[in-house]
Amino acid sequence: IELIRSLIADPTTHVTSGSTYENIANLAPTFIKQVLGKYEGTRLGRQELHGDMLDDVEGALWHYGLIDKTRCGWGALPDFKKTVVGVDPGPRSYSKHSETGIVVAGLSRNGHGWVIEDASLKGTPAEWAAEVVAAYWHYGADLIVAESNDGGEMVKHTLQTADPRVRVKLIHARQGKKLRAEPVVLLYEQSRIHHVGTFPELEDQMCNWVPGEADSPDRMDALVYGLSELLIGDWKGMGNAVPVSMEREGKGGS
Repeated sequence: IELIRSLIADPTTHVTSGSTYENIANLAPTFIKQVLGKYEGTRLGRQELHGDMLDDVEGALWHYGLIDKTRCGWGALPDFKKTVVGVDPGPRSYSKHSETGIVVAGLSRNGHGWVIEDASLKGTPAEWAAEVVAAYWHYGADLIVAESNDGGEMVKHTLQTADPRVRVKLIHARQGKKLRAEPVVLLYEQSRIHHVGTFPELEDQMCNWVPGEADSPDRMDALVYGLSELLIGDWKGMGNAVPVSMEREGKGGS
């Protein structure tokens, strides 16, 4: 991207741009469904589908170049020492617009974190709990890490009603979201976090949220909780986010 930016800035360069849709007649239906469906409507889609070069958002904690520099494909995925599902539950006053952040991440033996799934969705507590449990078993997770600020013990109850075998750790965040996110941003700057593939909606939230200007996005919060559990340990530097409970009732599975 930096090379492309320098070429565009060069006065001797003539720039012609176009949209993926101009070539849609030559694209396979599966590509249209999977790629256009994934990117359209996101800020990143402006670049990937419509050819606009995105500028970094002033004041945002992340930028796309920071994520891109360590991005990899599934072929580079190592064995994990630990896998977690980070969850930022939707508000108790459920509406059709309520979104729950659900992000799956793993820890490799060299101390790097790997973001492998964004399963966030809009749904009722029963629906998001079912999605969390499905991700837990699909990836062989060791733990679900969920914020309990807006639901307390009901969050754990909702998850273990969906499946009593899952292991749940509740986190009560006492300080601002910026303080919790900053140690995770540092891990990105140290090239210790890898996104396996692309997660347009999650990455849009990460690269567009400016502390103090808007509510913290749910997908980003779920990512922060998961990666903090894996790499920061004992929640040091997490703005006094405190583990309030953790239970295990036999981890079986299919």
